[in-house]
Amino acid sequence: MSTSAAVNAAVSVAAEHGVISTDPAVLKDGSNVIVHLRPAPVVARVAARTALIRPSVATHFARDLAVSAFLAARGVPVVTPSAELPPGPHAVDGFVLSFATYVPHDPAEELTRPEVLKMLPDLHAELSLYPGDLPSRGPMDDVDHTLDYLAGLGVPDLEPFRERRAELMEFWDAHYNDVQPLHGDSHYGNVLMTAAGPVWNDFEDCWRGPVAWDLACLAGAKGPEAAQRAVELYGGGAAPDDVEFHVETRVLFGTLWGVLIENS
Repeated sequence: MSTSAAVNAAVSVAAEHGVISTDPAVLKDGSNVIVHLRPAPVVARVAARTALIRPSVATHFARDLAVSAFLAARGVPVVTPSAELPPGPHAVDGFVLSFATYVPHDPAEELTRPEVLKMLPDLHAELSLYPGDLPSRGPMDDVDHTLDYLAGLGVPDLEPFRERRAELMEFWDAHYNDVQPLHGDSHYGNVLMTAAGPVWNDFEDCWRGPVAWDLACLAGAKGPEAAQRAVELYGGGAAPDDVEFHVETRVLFGTLWGVLIENS
C-alpha cells in the first residue's frame, strides 16, 4: 500500500460525504497513515501495516472511536470522532479508515515520561467506567498475528520469537492483575500538546488488561529500577514486577514490529 493511495482514499471518502480537501497533509506515515484533510478540520486514519497483522483492524478503529467518544462525553481531553462526516470506520478499495477532529497542536512539543505517568491515574479512573467490550490479550494477539504474517512471507529465524512468546505466556496469568480498560499504547507520543493543555489520542490499542501494561509503555528501560520508578511516579496501583514483566512483553512486540517493517 502506498502512502499516496491511502491519502487518495481518504480524500475520496471524505468528498463523498461533502468534506472537500484541496491540500491534504500527511501528519504521520507508520503503522497507519494519518492525514489532515486541509482545509477541513478533519484527520483521516488509514490502516497501513496494522492492516497486515490485524484481521479485525476495523474493530480496532471502531474501538478507538467509541472509547474516545465515551471519554469526551465525560470531559476528558481527547481527540474526538469527527462531526463533519460519519467517523466510520469505512472500508473502501481495500482500505480501512476513520475520521477524527483535527486538534491544533505543536508536534515538536512532547511531555516527558514522568509527566505522562502522573496523568495516567486520572485517565485510568475514567477508562475504568467504559462499558464496551474489549479484548483481554491485547499485545499478545498482535504478537501472534505478526508471527503468523511473517511466517506466511517466509521470513526465516522466527523460532527465537516463538520461544520468547511461549516463555512470556507461561507467566502471563501471574501478571494479569489490576485488570481494567487501558489506553494500550500510552507513550508520550500519543499525547498532543495544545494551547489548552495535553490531549489524549489514539485508543486503537485499548484493551482490558493490567494497569502495569500502561506503565510499562512509559518505563523507558528494562529492569527493576525503571519499573519501580514508573510505579512511584504513577502513585502505586501496580506491582513493580508486573511492570517489569510487561516491559519484556512490549520489547518482544517492538522487536517483531521491526522485523515487520523490514519485510513490508
